[in-house]
Amino acid sequence: MAQEQDPLAALQEIRNLMERSARFTSLSGLSGIVVGLLALVGVGLIYWHLNQQHMTYPDVYNGTLTQKSGNFLLLVAAFVLVLAVGSVISLTWFKAQRDQQSIWQDPGQRMFANLCLPLVVGGVFCLVLVYHNLLYLVAPSMLIFYGLAQINGSKYAFPDLRYLGLCEVALGLLACFQIEYGLVAWAVGFGGLNILYGALLYYKYEKRQ
Repeated sequence: MAQEQDPLAALQEIRNLMERSARFTSLSGLSGIVVGLLALVGVGLIYWHLNQQHMTYPDVYNGTLTQKSGNFLLLVAAFVLVLAVGSVISLTWFKAQRDQQSIWQDPGQRMFANLCLPLVVGGVFCLVLVYHNLLYLVAPSMLIFYGLAQINGSKYAFPDLRYLGLCEVALGLLACFQIEYGLVAWAVGFGGLNILYGALLYYKYEKRQ
């Protein structure tokens, strides 16, 4: 019986080696959960601030947002972004070390390069929207470019990442037509979907190991 299992084990090992050479399989599912939780905290802070200022989310996109509130929103966004990026890099690095896989060599470099390009372009585009005071399109645009980054990076990571990206893009496009729900869509996309995907990724690939 043991002899029958040895060839199967050898084939599985060969398959794992081939997958590692073609894909970056050390992307941390826990990082997705952390990013989702950080996004929900950020949305909670924004709603709390607007309530303290006796304002609502429509004030964000109808031009009545005060300078103080605008600075607070940008501060929260920057805070969430820095913590999210730091969490993804650190948790993925620890998982890569455990898997004996480097994030600085192929295919890790290819994955991060394909992720970063749409994110950088999307970030610049969102700054353009802020410059022209088109704040109501910032949240949907972030979802769209974030989804495109996931789709682009899925070629060199887990194929499941593509489905997350498609959901993010669809949600962002819907939010473009229903701008009053932009912040809700942002919370669902960056919060709920990231937590769901991170949990599925963790239980499918990490916990099994």
